[in-house]
Amino acid sequence: MAFATAYHTRLGVPLTDLSKEDRLGLLADLPGTWVGSGFTLISLPDFDSKPPSDGPKPFRLKLNATIETLQSTPIGGDVPNRGSLTGLGSTTGQPDINLHGLTYLQRVSDAVTKEALHIEPGIWVNVPETVVPAAPASVVRLGTIPHADALLAQGTAFNVAGGPKINVVDSTPTFNPPQPNPIPPEYFDPFKNPPLPPGIDLASVKNPNHVLEAAILGQEITNTVVLEISTDPDGGIKNIPFVVKNANATSLDAIFWIETVKQKDDSTLLQLQYTQTVILNFLGIDWPHISVATLIKQ
Repeated sequence: MAFATAYHTRLGVPLTDLSKEDRLGLLADLPGTWVGSGFTLISLPDFDSKPPSDGPKPFRLKLNATIETLQSTPIGGDVPNRGSLTGLGSTTGQPDINLHGLTYLQRVSDAVTKEALHIEPGIWVNVPETVVPAAPASVVRLGTIPHADALLAQGTAFNVAGGPKINVVDSTPTFNPPQPNPIPPEYFDPFKNPPLPPGIDLASVKNPNHVLEAAILGQEITNTVVLEISTDPDGGIKNIPFVVKNANATSLDAIFWIETVKQKDDSTLLQLQYTQTVILNFLGIDWPHISVATLIKQ
């Protein structure tokens, strides 16, 4: 897809004359480098006996306190998406639209060992309101990870005064498809008293968003931009056959909060928090893989 690098085709003015907000909308504060810490919880198949696995057994629970760097760079021009007529001989249809966005590279490591846990290159896109389909403005995240998975998640962006509303997220596994008998009780034992990473309490194993709430306790947050995205209903995750057969990543839901934090000297800083849940399905069970982090813009 070609980029219009010199002129904005809709307005007919040099791209450099357009503000970052015109191009990126509520994604405008994302470009830059963000650094911070967080927590990740994942249940993994544990058939193999080679360390760090100790199978064969149904699964193991892996908990990590994390350190993270997220780097984002604006795309340097318009991305034209072509509209079309609604039918042969029609005089109605969808005019062309220009998308704008930014690339990102997310790198997550264990806070103690510094072992690499996750790397994800991707793109955020700001999509304007459209006629065909009849849809409001939206934001889209496209990402790929080395397990050979690719995701497309779409959702809404909005602005609220004050701090974020952080709801409970539940790490409890559930049968999918539903079964007549309950999940065996021993499957819940690893969640009740696991070895905890430094700085993580037991309440955060049940509800990892507790880590986010603790990180902003006592802060004065004056404004929050909310980016709420999901692979359902208009996106999805594609996996290689090995992943599908052994631990199928079926869905992703995430919320990002870009927060303006007022300091004691009345200066402000930008803070990014997120919570993300990916469902992994194996043994006929949906296992929530939950990642949270609090990052500061450098």
